[in-house]
Amino acid sequence: MNLLLQRISIDPDVCFGKPCIRGTRIWVSLVLDLMAGGMSTQEILAEYPRLKEEDIRAAIAYGAEMSRERYIEVPAE
Repeated sequence: MNLLLQRISIDPDVCFGKPCIRGTRIWVSLVLDLMAGGMSTQEILAEYPRLKEEDIRAAIAYGAEMSRERYIEVPAE
């Protein structure tokens, strides 16, 4: 298992069981959405000072693992 994934927590009693950065209530999907919207790692860290750079990489690693399991249709050009 990717060591970064140990930084992710899924607890049914925290944030409705959504994957979060361990020890926070910051959703993995929020971090990925911020990055997709153009925020840099440094901007995210400034906005969420409890996060570490490894947490952002863990969110990316989690997203990569999830993409191996499920496909989302995108429009063909």
